[in-house]
Parts: sequence; structure tokens; C-alpha cells
Amino acid sequence: MRRSKNFRGKKSGFTLVEILLVLALLSLLIGFGVANADKLFGSNQNAIVSMKVKESFNAPLFKYRADTGRYPTTDQGIKALLVKPSDDKGRWRGPYITKAEDLVDPWGNELKYRYPGTKNVGGYDLYSLGEDGKDGTADDIGNWE
Repeated sequence: MRRSKNFRGKKSGFTLVEILLVLALLSLLIGFGVANADKLFGSNQNAIVSMKVKESFNAPLFKYRADTGRYPTTDQGIKALLVKPSDDKGRWRGPYITKAEDLVDPWGNELKYRYPGTKNVGGYDLYSLGEDGKDGTADDIGNWE
């Protein structure tokens, strides 16, 4: 491409066509990134929820069980880790988690809890309803294999 000459006769700067070409390429790359952002961040949300339900609640639930002699019931729910259940017999030593936000998945739905578990027989089921917020669909993420 031809370069413009400055007052000393040396070539310098870019032509208008070159600048427009770079701007068009940048616009294309930014547009592609924005269009696929939901796919990039959506997979991370699934990984975060999976780690949360499979790992993050193991220690608080174990501590709850050590203090009270059992896991929270389905009726008490996972909230028993944050707020003392009304039917406590004086053994609750919580809170076992620090924030109410810990009980919510990235899509704003409360985590679901069931004890005794139906998928983890002899243990508890802890799961997210996934992005669609509906129980029993393929996008549910739980602490079972």
C-alpha cells in the first residue's frame, strides 16, 4: 500500500483504507466475542455449581452432623446450616456457613436439599435445578454421579 510522505519526504502513517480495515477486523472480533459470551460463561457456571454441591457443603454438613447427631431433615432444608432450626434440641452450634448467598446457584435459584437422599442412599442429595430452574431436567447438577 502506498504511504503518505511527510514534509521531509519520508513515508509515515497509515492510509485511510488500512485504518478502516483494522477497525472492521476489530469490530468483527468483538462481535464474535459478544455473541459467544453466554457459551463461555455458561459452562463456568455449571462448573461452579458442580463444585459447590459436590465439595463446598461437605465440611459444613459434616460439622452439623457432628454437633446434632444427624444431617438436617428435608423439611429443615439446607438453611439449617445458616439459621437455627425451630425444632433444635440445644445441640446446634452454627451458623455453619456465613452468607445466605451460599445457598443460591448462579441463576438465582435456591439449592435443593433432601435427606435422606433418593440418589445418594444413606446420605443427602444437594442439587441445583440448573439454568432452566425446573426439577428433573437434564441440566440439574447434583452431588451424585
